[in-house]
Amino acid sequence: MKIHKITHQSSLPSNTRNKSVLRRTRKRFNPKVFIDRTIETTAIASLLLTGFSGVGAMACWGLEIIETNNPNIIISGWEQQKNICLGAMLVSFSVFLGTSLVGASLSIQRDKF
Repeated sequence: MKIHKITHQSSLPSNTRNKSVLRRTRKRFNPKVFIDRTIETTAIASLLLTGFSGVGAMACWGLEIIETNNPNIIISGWEQQKNICLGAMLVSFSVFLGTSLVGASLSIQRDKF
């Protein structure tokens, strides 16, 4: 039993074998790209969390107003939920400001202003 080995270069004409490079390029890990994408993802996620926490805080304020205006409706726990949402808004917005500042300083440092 004879096994034939066929290579990709042998199927090409002899004049194009030497001119073209048949290597697959391997993507290399680039730490600058990784850091930029991490900063960008963190900034976007913190903005989204800020927005959703703001909507939650506004909903809790609305339920708190309903509870104070109508004595027959008793909704408990909205003040605590409102404070949690406001705290999450504060933390996530400060994360957004921090990542934006770090991203801006890294881009200025790379541009060498």
